Amino acid sequence: MALAHRRYWRFNVILISVLMLIGFAVSFIVPLFARPLSTVRVAGFRLSFYIGAQGAILVYLLLIVVYIALMRRADRALRRAARVEQAGEPMREPAP
Repeated sequence: MALAHRRYWRFNVILISVLMLIGFAVSFIVPLFARPLSTVRVAGFRLSFYIGAQGAILVYLLLIVVYIALMRRADRALRRAARVEQAGEPMREPAP
């Protein structure tokens, strides 16, 4: 079970790091391109307005949904490993 816990937490830390990096990029790197994007207009408003007002929020919500979905899958894998260990069966490596 220790191996399953290590894999679970390694996956969790890597997932959080990647999602936070994406959040950082949306918060701090995309605004650097606001000036060139301001020449593009959508429904009379500048594209940089849409990215700042709605786009970033949608990306943050998507990051939350991705985290929930992937962690549910990781939780199921950890529960499976616990059941296998309780049953006394050797744990098989997942097929790639």
